[in-house]
Amino acid sequence: MLFSSLTFLHIFLPSVLLLYFLLPASARNYVLLVASIIFYAWGEPLYLAMMLFTVTANYFGAIWIEKMATPFGKKAALWGTIIVDLGFLFYFKYFNFFIENLNRADFIDFPFVEVIMPIGISFYTFQAISYLVDVYRGEVEAQHDFYKLALYISLFPQLVAGPIVKYHDVYEEINGRRETFDRFTYGVKRFITGLAKKVLLANTLGAVVDAIYALPAEELSVSSAWLGASAYMLQLYFDFSGYSDMAIGLGHMFGFKFLENFNYPYISKSVSEFWRRWHISLSTWFKQYLYIPLGGNRVSKPRQYFNLFFVFLVTGFWHGASWSFVLWGMWNGIFICLEKFVGLGKDAKNRLTALIRIIYTDLVFLTGLVVFRADNLPYAADYLKVMFGIMKTDADNGASFYTDNLFIAAFIVGVPAALGLFRNILEQGKKSPRRNAALNVWLLFLFALTFLSLAGSTYNPFIYFRF
Repeated sequence: MLFSSLTFLHIFLPSVLLLYFLLPASARNYVLLVASIIFYAWGEPLYLAMMLFTVTANYFGAIWIEKMATPFGKKAALWGTIIVDLGFLFYFKYFNFFIENLNRADFIDFPFVEVIMPIGISFYTFQAISYLVDVYRGEVEAQHDFYKLALYISLFPQLVAGPIVKYHDVYEEINGRRETFDRFTYGVKRFITGLAKKVLLANTLGAVVDAIYALPAEELSVSSAWLGASAYMLQLYFDFSGYSDMAIGLGHMFGFKFLENFNYPYISKSVSEFWRRWHISLSTWFKQYLYIPLGGNRVSKPRQYFNLFFVFLVTGFWHGASWSFVLWGMWNGIFICLEKFVGLGKDAKNRLTALIRIIYTDLVFLTGLVVFRADNLPYAADYLKVMFGIMKTDADNGASFYTDNLFIAAFIVGVPAALGLFRNILEQGKKSPRRNAALNVWLLFLFALTFLSLAGSTYNPFIYFRF
């Protein structure tokens, strides 16, 4: 079930909110747990049992860690449970990838098994692992109420696409939280903002992106290739950050404060800064649970470079079982290491330098996204060749061939929005009753516009479901 679906907006969310606030506080966690199970089962009924098995394994695994009296015993309990978590993730997400690549050898012929990846498995698996590690490190106590741990792992606002919520950030709110009118209204406004970003911007841009990337490379022109790449850069941002806004807004409605997941990454002055602003919950997860355990910055320079490169290699592989994702992760890792080597992490000295560095960062990310978006590496290579004028084609379908007034409007609004020109719009309402009233009218207008758009279109993809 998509947050941007009419089923969610018309039926599911109003029903859950009504039941949640009608019942006493002692029953509200149960309401959210049942709602989360229904939400997940709606899209993946066959894999609900697997998610519940993950909850069960981590419930007993954390208690096992807590009861072990020796460091060796605690570590054995930790890794034993993590292997179970990663075993499921490997089978459902990567099994066929490895079988396909092993079968390329002449003397190997493993049978191919049709495996369908459960929605959200990458996200809830990482949440479960963060819980185990937090217990192992002594940062939190093991949760002895099964339903509370089940609520943490399955909480529907962030279940299928994040943000990845670490247990130590929300365990107090799971045990007891206080909903307020101000938090609820902020949550509604944040949800509408994310919904508009997803439906009005990402969907509009995405239709053109899909049309361009469906073309064979020899039918691309330079301008259409650049249009597809830049439009995808905006679509991905508004799709994912819009979903994160909706998740954060829903969290506020129910009394949870999820950490921010995006902080205007397209104004970053280096690739390193970019990854401190893009998908923040994933970047911090890898930093806390992989980069630092590998030694982080406390090791020799060569080992630091290896740690950085390895983390981004794994980040790419986390996104999907494809060599395109692996190469995309390596691409980012190479620039991260180069920037650390030349000291690019320092602040820009003037506005011109800052602008040049922003352009460089966005160009690096845009180029990598061609590999990320392409169906395979040969197509990505040809697409990039056309983009940069290396491969000449006879195509006469310029950028204007794919654009209409709606796309142009979305692009014109999308560029300054992605660069943060509207970043304080929700805060403006706090400054005066008049501004608050104007903001509320504007948000109601956006909400109505998204409804009309959803009702009149069947095109409503969500990119990160595939990860």
